[in-house]
Amino acid sequence: MTKMQRVRAVLGGLVTLFCCAVLLYAREDGYRLIIAIVGLGLVLRGAKFLIQYFSLGRHMVGGRRILFYGIIALDLGLFAYAISDLPPVYLMLYLLVGHLFSGVVDVLRALEVKRMESGRWRLNLANGIANILLALACLFCLRSVELLVYIYTAGLAYTACLRIASGFRKSAIIHIA
Repeated sequence: MTKMQRVRAVLGGLVTLFCCAVLLYAREDGYRLIIAIVGLGLVLRGAKFLIQYFSLGRHMVGGRRILFYGIIALDLGLFAYAISDLPPVYLMLYLLVGHLFSGVVDVLRALEVKRMESGRWRLNLANGIANILLALACLFCLRSVELLVYIYTAGLAYTACLRIASGFRKSAIIHIA
């Protein structure tokens, strides 16, 4: 990780912690803020992947994967905005599926890394387990909008702490200046 990437990781974590504070402050309007954060994040990520694909990715190996990631992220972001008028239960289901899928992928990736003995796997395993636990928390609290805000804020805070920690972690690759 270069110094600029480290600075971006730490600043991104701090901005995420600021979003957590805003969500905790605005409990009543937290539902709308969560939709805005999820939707905007996915739309921006999808646009980034699409720009990357059309600028250089179409000539790269695996460029189609970048295109598909961009289209799927953009669609999921627009879908998040589309469900803003529906009851909060649908957003809870949306978050539940997202956290569950992300958790299962992280756990499987960590187990694969452990089996190949090729790197750090404990942090990925912890992240996957945390996402699965957040999905279970969403499952048991489907009717409460206030609990939705708290659960999503807890997930954001955990992600922010991981981003800040990754910014300060020593790199396994030796950089030659």
